[in-house]
Amino acid sequence: MTQNPTTPTSTAPAAQLVHDGSRHADAWWRSAVIYQIYPRSFADHDGDGMGDLVGITSRLPYLRDLGVDAVWLSPFYASPQADAGYDVSDYRAVDPLFGRLEDAKAMVARAHELGLRVIVDLVPNHTSDEHEWFRAALAAAPGSPERERYMFRDGKGPDGSEPPNNWESVFGGRAWTRVTEPDGSPGQWYLHLFDPKQPDLNWELPEVREEFESILRFWLDLGVDGFRVDVAHGLIKEAGLPDWDAELHLLGAGLKGESTDRRPPMWDQDGVHEVYESWRRILNSYNETGDSAGDRIMCAEAWVTPVERAARYVRETEFHQAFNFDFLETHWHADKLREVIRASYAANDSVGAPTTWVLSNHDVVRHASRLGLPIDQPRPNGIGAEDPQPDTELGLRRARAATTLMLALPGGAYIYQGEELGLPDHTTMPDEVRQDPTWERSGHTEKGRDGCRVPMPWEADRPGLGFGPSEQTWLPQPESYRALAADQQAGVPGSTLELYRRMLQVRRELSMGQGSLLLEESTGDVVRMVNDAREARVQVVANLGTDPVDLPDGAQVLVASGALDGTRVPSDTAVWFTA
Repeated sequence: MTQNPTTPTSTAPAAQLVHDGSRHADAWWRSAVIYQIYPRSFADHDGDGMGDLVGITSRLPYLRDLGVDAVWLSPFYASPQADAGYDVSDYRAVDPLFGRLEDAKAMVARAHELGLRVIVDLVPNHTSDEHEWFRAALAAAPGSPERERYMFRDGKGPDGSEPPNNWESVFGGRAWTRVTEPDGSPGQWYLHLFDPKQPDLNWELPEVREEFESILRFWLDLGVDGFRVDVAHGLIKEAGLPDWDAELHLLGAGLKGESTDRRPPMWDQDGVHEVYESWRRILNSYNETGDSAGDRIMCAEAWVTPVERAARYVRETEFHQAFNFDFLETHWHADKLREVIRASYAANDSVGAPTTWVLSNHDVVRHASRLGLPIDQPRPNGIGAEDPQPDTELGLRRARAATTLMLALPGGAYIYQGEELGLPDHTTMPDEVRQDPTWERSGHTEKGRDGCRVPMPWEADRPGLGFGPSEQTWLPQPESYRALAADQQAGVPGSTLELYRRMLQVRRELSMGQGSLLLEESTGDVVRMVNDAREARVQVVANLGTDPVDLPDGAQVLVASGALDGTRVPSDTAVWFTA
């Protein structure tokens, strides 16, 4: 029986209630653990070295056995693959690299048979330059309806040879490209906050909004359970497209290591919320019974600060979830972790939304590598062979502890494929095989995201480590992946895979995702908290310091991220227990 959440415990004598789980309904998405599949790198059925939908379908039982509630797939739409599928040429078609539309239908059906829900990616900020709309825009004249669908502008200067403003691309270089008009003359410029092959759409145009509402309905009719929305904070730009002198990146503050009172004119404009209110109404219309088990959902990729502005995306009329990137970005300091946990709950609870935790994804260095670097250095955009290398053992130990802490927190959580195996980034990948556009656009100064996108190792003694039936893999796998392959960890006590399975089992059995959270007020190196779950009162200790920490007498350990020294919790180790 759940005890009063304000009752102090011997482990957390000064613990304060920071999240009251009893205030919220039991909708599945409020506490779901969702597994991100990067389709290129999950499983290859046909042996061409590229993951595909049939391969994904064949591995779904593994995910059921892991204990997740749903899967989220990065884009598998028709695309020239300039940015690994985030440059979409047809939102209603499957790229031949990944299979056919019938394969997508079969995958969704199989997932549902296994009790898994399916979330698909949606990329609304931009299309591919090979989308039929953009081809029509290039063939049309300035000021035409075709060009109104995108962000075309005349250049500056007497001959229009200078870009319309000074914005830079997230991938490096300027964010504008000049086109050649049908008559062969130099023409207008178009905006692309990412690669030149990803022109930004004009979301002030009703036709653009209507098209994406139709795309939502297409996939909902096919049976998907929701959408993860790419660059959700970027659709609307500030009127007049004013210059922005700070360095551009995805994080909403617009500055690296600095603060500003002004939001970047390309990010987090108030007008985006009208778009998502419309989308939420569409999603709600697909749940005719009103039973929350039938909810179709949206999750926002919104790199927005401060947390109070990020929380606006998860008001009850907009997104169901938004990734907690503040948590992902937090350094391995107990004080900072306590602060971000407390602030996240305060912001999200104020709008009645769950907090959705995440540590890795396809855009950042995996946390098994990131946490093996010096604690206070900025997160790198990729790691190369000539860069300082992470401490592999330390990184994995901290990654296991960080995930143990994360999965003890009430709310939702996302797991990036392979983190349950303890996979690190490929930090010695040869530069000549890199495919992330960041590598070229930055003039080879940013390694980019290839290191975290390497194909999964399934079986140590098979070609390509069991990724597919051939030796081909679209990116090379590091030798370290052989010992980390799934078949080397399954059933092995203490392996990272079995740790994840155990955590997800206990989390579900005890309804920890729906619990209340008490957090100890402290300035020490230990994070202590209590998940006052419905089935048990689970205490959590995460030791980020150098000295071991004693568990109380009578502690019954449920989960430990690493080996304990009797009843002592070593450095960089986290434990769940009852007492």
